[in-house]
Amino acid sequence: MRIADDLQRQIESGKIPPGAKLPGELELSEAYRVSAGTVRRAVRELRERGLVATLAAKGTYVVDQAAE
Repeated sequence: MRIADDLQRQIESGKIPPGAKLPGELELSEAYRVSAGTVRRAVRELRERGLVATLAAKGTYVVDQAAE
């Protein structure tokens, strides 16, 4: 998935550092010009890859890979 791959590159390069909160669905959908459903699928893919964790009512954060 293009969005998930792009966000993964940003995470791995340190552009989005460990502990950082990802932009919200609306911001990502506008940035990538896709629907909110597409953004949700991309974030789910990142969770499945172990790169982010979503906290209810708080947002989605980059996981610190070094801590695991």
